[in-house]
Amino acid sequence: MSADDWHVADDDLRAYADGAARPPWLWSTEAHLGTCPRCRQRLARRVDPAAVRAGWARLDAELDAPRPGPVEALLVRLGVAAHTARLLACTPGLRRSWLAAVGFTLAVAAGAAHLGRSMTVPIPLLAIAPLLPLIGVAISFGPRVDPSYELAVVAPLHTFRLLLLRCAAVLSTTTALTGVASITVPAYGAVVLGWLAPSLALTLLSLALMPRFGPVTAPLAVGLGWLALLGATVQRTTGESVLFTAPGQAGLAAGAAAAAMALWKVRAAFDTTHHLGRVADPSARRTM
Repeated sequence: MSADDWHVADDDLRAYADGAARPPWLWSTEAHLGTCPRCRQRLARRVDPAAVRAGWARLDAELDAPRPGPVEALLVRLGVAAHTARLLACTPGLRRSWLAAVGFTLAVAAGAAHLGRSMTVPIPLLAIAPLLPLIGVAISFGPRVDPSYELAVVAPLHTFRLLLLRCAAVLSTTTALTGVASITVPAYGAVVLGWLAPSLALTLLSLALMPRFGPVTAPLAVGLGWLALLGATVQRTTGESVLFTAPGQAGLAAGAAAAAMALWKVRAAFDTTHHLGRVADPSARRTM
């Protein structure tokens, strides 16, 4: 019998249709089916049409599914749930354009600190660094600033948890970038890390005020308040500020703790405020 006259036996074709064929016979059967219309017709008569349609539907869904980006893939590898990783990956504060802007701003601030040799404290860097997380928070949630807002609204998460996740992502990236910028000005010593406490305090305070004032107004007001406080405490001659002394840092840390407690008390308001696009529905309340 020539190779052209050979066809898959009925028993073997039935096993292939049932998914019971095993290598190496499976491989030779598939290779033959790719070149033999007659055997493909015989196979079609042995397969449930509904199963074929379901298989094509799964294939189409797999082909149409968006491929995870590098940030999303990294988060999944670190153990983050797939749906949470997707919500974090589409956070505006994690986009390359935003990160590039943050890096450029920190580079300018570090350069200004280098040029200001007369200052005993790198005020440009310490003033700007705490504001960067606030900007990231402001663009992380809200119908006017977040292109993925609709996805966030229908996510199976409380608004409070979603905001915490996104703010944690923004805060961690800005903290890492600011840490790198701080390394470039070692001449100032440990005082160059004075931005840590205000960054945390301002971020928590803006979150605590967000249910009342909205995702843009709250960070904006907190940021302006920080600049006003800094301007009022900086000495014109030396460029020093009480905020970057040990007592000042302790006060900022205490403020961060108070803001964290206030945030915890208003956490339920994140799912009822109109500023954040959620409507109260006790029957649909989801667990955190």
